[in-house]
Amino acid sequence: MLRWLIASFLELELKHEVYQVEQSHDGREGLQRAQDEEFDLIILDKMLPHLDGIEILRRIRQTSEVPIIMLTAKDEVMDKVIGLDMGANDYITKPFAIEEIFARIRAALKIRNYNVSKEKSLQIGSLKLDISKHRVTYKDELVELTKKEFDLLQYFLENPNIVLTRDMILQRVWGYDYLGDTNVVDVYIRYLRSKIDDKYSKKIIHTVRGVGYLLNNE
Repeated sequence: MLRWLIASFLELELKHEVYQVEQSHDGREGLQRAQDEEFDLIILDKMLPHLDGIEILRRIRQTSEVPIIMLTAKDEVMDKVIGLDMGANDYITKPFAIEEIFARIRAALKIRNYNVSKEKSLQIGSLKLDISKHRVTYKDELVELTKKEFDLLQYFLENPNIVLTRDMILQRVWGYDYLGDTNVVDVYIRYLRSKIDDKYSKKIIHTVRGVGYLLNNE
């Protein structure tokens, strides 16, 4: 009950500051929404039913660098150390002053916006991916991609000349809890190759037999 009251209080105060706010009171539901939707920042309570905050944090960090502020009633150093080591951007213990929450949110969003502005596009050779516009071009010609194809190509462009295994690709593009056939990676690699490698006669996606795939422009 206390957790619900605190969440409602935070939502009211944040909306008063003209933030858009969504709530989840169940760990599994919250994780699913974090993986399926785009958020600028997550305030994550450590104590949640069905899946605790630390595990949610660990799974989100498999695929996303969204700013996360951990919120907990425990004021112990080890709790903070574990949360920060798992990838939390900040840590606040209850009780707290709402002004402190606002200040930490502003700081986290400022860092996020700086990082996004630094890396709003990725490029290798004549292939360019614009993150902010969700647009891919080859020699300024538009390449039409689905969302999954775009996410897959973005992951490759973020890791040029690095061999990515199928498991790494599945976790990054399809999510940690994906239980389908790993062959889906090979299928989407073929889709990308048909739209880029084959169309422009320039092979950039290479198979590393028995390991995975590699993106380079050589």
